[in-house]
Amino acid sequence: MTFDDLLQRAASLARPGHRAILGITGSPGAGKTTLAERVVRELNGDGPPWVAHVPMDGFHLADVELDRLGRRDRKGAPDTFDAAGYAALLRRLHEEHEEIVYAPGFERVLEQPLAGAIPVPPTAGLVVTEGNYLLLESGAWARVRAQLDEVWFCELDEQERIRRLVDRHEEFGKDQDSAVAWVLGTDQRNADLVATTRERADLLVPGTALPEPLTPPLS
Repeated sequence: MTFDDLLQRAASLARPGHRAILGITGSPGAGKTTLAERVVRELNGDGPPWVAHVPMDGFHLADVELDRLGRRDRKGAPDTFDAAGYAALLRRLHEEHEEIVYAPGFERVLEQPLAGAIPVPPTAGLVVTEGNYLLLESGAWARVRAQLDEVWFCELDEQERIRRLVDRHEEFGKDQDSAVAWVLGTDQRNADLVATTRERADLLVPGTALPEPLTPPLS
């Protein structure tokens, strides 16, 4: 399998009269965002954009709400997202094609969601969404899979995945000791959970087919 194979498979999901949604999942640091951004960029090329990128990260709960719930030290765990809101947005993207649908983004420097940051125009025949928990079957996450035409699971060498994740946390402000502690603690618990959903994916994407990350590394 090559990256070009992935491009062809993604493009084939779109068909007239139907907006397709491709989900890309995998453990933290596995290359989901890098793959999604590259697929969107390559398929759009220099022409009118017909592929949109809507990350799951826009549905992080804000820090003020995580503080109220007592969950800020577990930020990134399944119950620190608005899973029901994410599922509802995916349903809107499937059903509403005649006007712009706005999705939230995520500001990595601030580590906060940003409402209405991503416009999905009517011309978008394919939406690529990525996140850790697309195949999770608990709570509101169980509503997500039904809204996805196909789900790919990124498989990256474990040592490389951890290295990239530590680099990313350092890039966004953590010192090395804090970055390593977070990656081997909170992030690893989330990674172990995501790994249990692997068998529900439509396609397992090997590390050899994943594009190299940008700088800073992305999830």
